[in-house]
Amino acid sequence: MRRMNAPADFPQLAPIVDDLASQGWSHQSLALPAELTAALAGECRARAAAGSLEPASVGRGDGQQLREGIRGDRIHWLEPGQSVASDAYLGLMDELRERLNRELYLGLEDFECHFALYPPGAFYQKHLDRFRDDDRRAVSVVAYLNADWRPEQGGALRLHLAEGEHDVLPEGGSLVVFLSAELPHEVLPASRERLSLTGWFRRRGSGPL
Repeated sequence: MRRMNAPADFPQLAPIVDDLASQGWSHQSLALPAELTAALAGECRARAAAGSLEPASVGRGDGQQLREGIRGDRIHWLEPGQSVASDAYLGLMDELRERLNRELYLGLEDFECHFALYPPGAFYQKHLDRFRDDDRRAVSVVAYLNADWRPEQGGALRLHLAEGEHDVLPEGGSLVVFLSAELPHEVLPASRERLSLTGWFRRRGSGPL
């Protein structure tokens, strides 16, 4: 099996760190190599075809519920060793984690991540990424896997910033990184299937495990 390494040179690391320090969020276009983006998109679709993607829930633990009126995506969690492309992406995220810890002293310990497939018309209402009873999620990362996305197809990630709304189209290869507890956001409906990897860097928290 051919090994797909994370890129040796990841120039977006510095602007991501600078953006998080100055404004709490960052959008980097074409941050992922085209080969890796295409491989991850193919893996997501293959898992969907195999029935491995499950309806996403809201809440956590015993309080999890399926609420299609809140979110309509289907997800599959990544684990090390499950595919060449996934391992390459997780390696890239570990580079980002180390850089954030070194320069921003965030104390990030690990990373959890899942594929998210939104069928046409699906959405995710405005929310924060940190649970009320668990403060471990510190930094959110969304990587988009959609080739040739056009503005009229919708599906933007809408960030609710202090200065107003800001929409980010889910263009393939782009990354959005933001502080999990501080940035409300939502996913708008799209007219085509929308693929992404959504993940969180976590630190040791004070909430119950």
